[in-house]
Amino acid sequence: MTILVDNLLDVHSVTAVLNSLSDDLFVDGKKTAGKTARAVKKNLQADPKSPKIIAATKLVEQALRKHPMVTNSAFPDKLSNIIISRYDEGMTYGSHVDNAFIHATRTDLSFTLFLSDPDTYDGGELILQKHDGDDVIKLPQGSVYIYPTRELHYVAPVTRGVRYAAVGWIQSQVRSEEHRGTLFDLYLALQQMADTEENRQARLHILKARSNLMRMWAE
Repeated sequence: MTILVDNLLDVHSVTAVLNSLSDDLFVDGKKTAGKTARAVKKNLQADPKSPKIIAATKLVEQALRKHPMVTNSAFPDKLSNIIISRYDEGMTYGSHVDNAFIHATRTDLSFTLFLSDPDTYDGGELILQKHDGDDVIKLPQGSVYIYPTRELHYVAPVTRGVRYAAVGWIQSQVRSEEHRGTLFDLYLALQQMADTEENRQARLHILKARSNLMRMWAE
């Protein structure tokens, strides 16, 4: 299951993050890559110890933890350290799979929050390589794409402009992707069912079933 959330960050928040990204804060992205990924990784990453970057990534984490689409589909427990990446012209991140654990966080889900206006750069798509064809993702500023970490993926070469993004990993309270999908379906059913007296009993039964499943499946 993949999740697309438009406007996770509003324009004001995206601008605040971008304004904190001075050139001197970026280092070679290979420093945080595993042995296999290091060979195909060509990008820059913001210094995670910088107070400006700490504030920016905290803003992203708070937005993820508060958004109902995220909390009711990904069920975040832990988030890894969020990385702010930069791809200049010619930079790319070749096909790879993320590690099972990053900073002591089990990586059930990965996310990419797009920070750059898509009209300001060419290329730079996030591409998930699936057996039934590739998913090509390039979203507006402030929108986030969440996907299972098990997928092979890459970032296409940037051919014009600069691509900024915030990336990270989620350890879910519900490890099973199938279970998360079932719980999300029940959440959507509740959202689509009018909260009227006529529907009250049916809504209560759905809430009861969802709560009981959470107790069974959550870790």
